Formats: sequence, C-alpha cells, structure tokens
Amino acid sequence: MQVSDVFSYSFSAIRLRKLRAGLTTLGVVIGIAAIVALLSLAQGFQTTITAQFEKGFATNTLLVSPRSFGVAEASFPLYVTDIQTIDAIENVSMSVATMQKTCFVNSSEKNFTLNVIGVDFAKYKSIYESTFIAAKGTIPSNPDNKSIVIGARILDPWQNGTVIADFGDAVDITWTKRNGTSPPKNETYTGRVLAVLNEIGGFSVGGPSDLGVYIPIAQAQGFFETDECNMIIVLLKNSDEATIKGVSDAIKDAFGGQVQVTSPTAVLEIISGVFSVVELFLAGIAGISLLVAGIGIMNIMIVSLMERTREIGILKALGMRSRTVLFIFLSEAIIIGLMGAAIGIASGWGLANIFARFSLVGGNIQAGVQGAQGGAAITRMSITPVLTPTVFLGAFAFGVIVSVIFGLYPAWRASKLKPVEALRYE
Repeated sequence: MQVSDVFSYSFSAIRLRKLRAGLTTLGVVIGIAAIVALLSLAQGFQTTITAQFEKGFATNTLLVSPRSFGVAEASFPLYVTDIQTIDAIENVSMSVATMQKTCFVNSSEKNFTLNVIGVDFAKYKSIYESTFIAAKGTIPSNPDNKSIVIGARILDPWQNGTVIADFGDAVDITWTKRNGTSPPKNETYTGRVLAVLNEIGGFSVGGPSDLGVYIPIAQAQGFFETDECNMIIVLLKNSDEATIKGVSDAIKDAFGGQVQVTSPTAVLEIISGVFSVVELFLAGIAGISLLVAGIGIMNIMIVSLMERTREIGILKALGMRSRTVLFIFLSEAIIIGLMGAAIGIASGWGLANIFARFSLVGGNIQAGVQGAQGGAAITRMSITPVLTPTVFLGAFAFGVIVSVIFGLYPAWRASKLKPVEALRYE
C-alpha cells in the first residue's frame, strides 16, 4: 500500500468521525494558539523595549557612577574634575560629568517636580549627537548663566494641554538644601528656555530624556553648591568588546576599584537574557495545554481502535501487514497534528494582534513629573507581535510531534491485533 493511499484512507476515516476528530483537533489548536500568541507577544514586547532602550543609549559609551557600600557607609564620591583622569585613559575620546537633582520647576504660576541635570552642553551633544538635538531654538555651545534646555515632553506631559514650559519661557528652578542640622533653605535658579529637544522616546540611562531639564554644568556646581557629580559618561573611540572591557578595567584601576562602570550593551544583553527566560517560561505554560491535548488524542484513538477492531481484522485477513496498520493510525495522528498546528498558528497570531491592539497600546508610566494635577506623565508604547521563523516552525513541529507521540501507543495496539480475534470482536 502506497504512502498516498495510506494518508487517503486515514483522511477518510477522520471524515467519517467529523465531530470527534474536530474536538480532538481543537485541543491541539488551543495548545498551539497559546504558544504562538504568548511567544509572539513576548518577542514583540522584547523588540519594543530593546528599541526604546537603544534610543537612550550610545553603544560606544560607558557610564561611571559612585559605588555604594551600604546604607550606613557613604558612597565613594565622584567629582566633576575626575573627567581629567578618565580623559587620559587610552581609547577614551572624551568624558562629561552630570549632576542631577530633583527640583521644583515654576513656570506660568505652576509648580512641578522634575529632574534637573547639569551638563556640559557641547560635550553632551557630541556624545548624543542623534538625540540631544533642538526641535525649537538652539542648544548653545557656550551657554550663559541663564540657559535652560528642556525635553520634548515637558511641553505637554499629560497630553491634556498642560504646558510646563516652552521655548522662550522664563523658568524658576527651586532646590531645597539642608546642611547638617540647619533649617532647610530654598535656592532658586532663574533662566530662560533656549531650546526644546526633539522627542526621543524610550528610556534614558545617562542619555537625554524627554522629561529632562538641562542647565550648564558650571551653573549647576554653584546652584547645587557642590563639585560632586552623579555620573560621568565616557565616549569611547569604538564599540569593540575589547575596548569596552579594557577601558572599564582601566577606569576601575584609576579609582582604586571604588567606582561602578556600566556598559549600555551589557544592559541590553541582560534585558535580552531576562526576556529569553520569560519566553521559555511562557512556552512551558502553553506547552502544558498541548500535552493535555495529546492525552485527548490518545484517548480518542483508543476509542477509535475499539470501534474499528472488526475493520482491522478484515484488513489483516485480506493480507494487510501490521506495519501498514500502524502507519494508518499514525497517519491519522499526523493529519490531526498538521491541521491543529496550522489552525493554531493562524489563531494564535490573530489573538496576539487583537490583544496587542486593544490592550497594550499605551498606559500611564511614572516618569518623574508630578504637579498640581497629580498622576504621572503618559507614555504610549505600541507593541507589535513578532512571529519569528523559530516560533513558527517550532510550533508546527511541536504540534505534530505531540500528536504522533500520543498516537503511537494506540497505533501499536492496532497493529498487534490478531485477525481471528479481531473478526470475533463485537
């Protein structure tokens, strides 16, 4: 009996029991659909988050920050002048210190809590040349003591027409300081917005932010009354792995191992690793439903075997070999697996797109802006499901393999039936 005849016979047997075969196939469909939907959503979310992070990163940079030793012991301080030590290291193009404080920003008689960053505008623009760009006004290379640059989302963080500050506005930045046991004292920096940045999107780690307020580093030192900085951003001559490691080690040695050096590429690798674990976990959960479907296949095929015992006896009496009977039953399982996998992949892909469209199109994310209205600034993040060839082929193969594995025992039992006993079966 040819292979095509075997599959034709098996398909005819399935058609004779449409309802039973349909319910059996449905179990495979649900399992495959769950795998495809969950993994394509997870892959799409990973792609989106990675892209958002990459917008705030420069792959040829390092972030140097003070190393914390615990709550009781103070962190090792970094100073603005430490950039001279870093600039002297081989393969370092330049470095820029940043100061960051949470301040009250007063504009148009409204107060908001924002992160104010002191930075060298010229160097910062050289490092983040694709993101630290003005949409309105001009970022001064030699700023005066009245210069302010703001992120794009400062214009309307809640997307309800509430403008914190715009190009040309006068802004008062108030910082509350306290030394020892002395009473708190407010210091105010008054300036004018000379530039509004292009919208960056994404998450900022050292780089420009849509919700940042930037002032010259020289003015920040006087305003915050300190030379300590929160971070030093280092621009490397290239993004080779060897360069990143060599410069990182050299910086740590220069500061006696008392600083922490972070590579944006390493952060992205960690994020990718976390998502890989999450994807594996989701695939495992979805795979359980497919195993349940496999048990259903075995159950249905055993029932089918009992109903078709006389049919098998007749076929064997007419000379059909045991391996042909085995192949007939396995073919039925393969057909169920193929149909279930095909429908499941299409259904899972459709469900993933529906869920992404109606549930993951946006939301409120705490982004460092609080004001009289309360609540957080709104960040919209579109999630596009991604069906990779690995997921597609893996789901297809998994559906067929599970069907074959759970159909193997009933097929083996059918092949071992003796013709005389099968013909006697009632």
